[in-house]
Amino acid sequence: MALWSGRFEEDVSDFTQRFGASLPVDKRLYAQDIAGSVAHAQMLAAQGVIAAKDAAAIEKGLAAIQAVMDAGEFEFDINNEDIHMSVESVLTEAIGDAGARLHTGRSRNDQVATDTRLYMKQRASDLMAANLGLREALLEAAEKHFGVILPGYTHLQHAQPVLLSHHLLAYVWMFTRDFERLAAARTAADANPLGAAALAGTTYPLDRFATTAALGFSHPVPNSLDAVSDRDFLLDLIYACSVSCLHLSRLCEELILWSTVEFGFITMADAYSTGSSIMPQKKNPDFAELIRGKSGRVVGDLVALMMTVKSLPLAYNKDLQEDKEGALDAADTLEDCYLCAAGMISTMAVHPEAMMAQAKKGYLAATDVADYLAKKGMPFRRAHEVVGHLVLLCDKRSCDLEDLTLADFQAESDLFEADIVEALNLEAIVAARTTYGGTGHEAVKVQLEEAQAAQAADHARL
Repeated sequence: MALWSGRFEEDVSDFTQRFGASLPVDKRLYAQDIAGSVAHAQMLAAQGVIAAKDAAAIEKGLAAIQAVMDAGEFEFDINNEDIHMSVESVLTEAIGDAGARLHTGRSRNDQVATDTRLYMKQRASDLMAANLGLREALLEAAEKHFGVILPGYTHLQHAQPVLLSHHLLAYVWMFTRDFERLAAARTAADANPLGAAALAGTTYPLDRFATTAALGFSHPVPNSLDAVSDRDFLLDLIYACSVSCLHLSRLCEELILWSTVEFGFITMADAYSTGSSIMPQKKNPDFAELIRGKSGRVVGDLVALMMTVKSLPLAYNKDLQEDKEGALDAADTLEDCYLCAAGMISTMAVHPEAMMAQAKKGYLAATDVADYLAKKGMPFRRAHEVVGHLVLLCDKRSCDLEDLTLADFQAESDLFEADIVEALNLEAIVAARTTYGGTGHEAVKVQLEEAQAAQAADHARL
């Protein structure tokens, strides 16, 4: 019979037992469940609610159970529908009445909230560490390939030349923001619900500050109703995972494009590619595609939990049993994607000559030619029109701006002089972007230093 069997004349059916069980999911929280029980038992003894010898027996019994679980030898019984009942039933069987006293002053409502917060604090830290690993790979690639020029794009059309380092650093800053979101999610989870009991607190003289300190929380949740019903911290974590997966998807989309024959900017390492069962020549960026695909699942995890909590009255409702699976999936998926992306970045071969060849196409110097005229006094809007005419001329001749003669330029404006050829040099065009945050060599060096400083500061926060 269930723990609440005193009120019921019949047990649940085998089907509803399986349907209502959270054990397949929450058994991953066993270490946190045991830690919470140890802290609760020690506090109960300190407050005189249970005898010190009972608390000692509980602690010893729980340590033995955890050892078996750590070894992977614990036999879970689905009739114990969750991790709490699994631990408590074995504990009580092992130590008798002392084990039955463990649940004094608490409910599974505050117990599961405590377990989940402890677990997600750790998973947020794990994700922060994996985030730093990906950023490190991007930073190393930016340093290694400093000076390589490729086309910058808007609308996926050639726009202006940029340094590859600058392009990679854009992703470093995205993932730096993701680190902040993960850190915020860890902070959101860092509050102790234990002692809220079912919803209203308890008449036992519990010391919630003692369990807060014992479990490493920063503070107890101040409202018992909120303590057992709040899942905002899970929404925060899955949101952080979702945004980072979107950034990973963007990065992987570019890696996929860059590895095509049409681009030829990079070659993926064999370890991060697959072949075809029918086409011998194929080398597919499957793992980049998988990361791109998995982003949808993580966003789905976020939407699922939002829909679960959107209309719940206070306090606990069984709907909240659905809170953990999506959060666990999102965290697991993001961690794997971070590791995979870092591996792809650190092992890919970059082809500077292919990048430069494409940078010489598509009139990437056009803006600088317009700036040339503007610096000589022509209003920029007029200069824009003049260069547009030159680009149209190139289209008709099937040539590039650098193929035009000085006479061609001067036919559009007598402000053009022989030094116009300098405005067509891609290296000079890139180097001239010296404004803070720009793609010029000196500006990117400053940016690299700032990104490395942010990396070091975030390492220290772990």
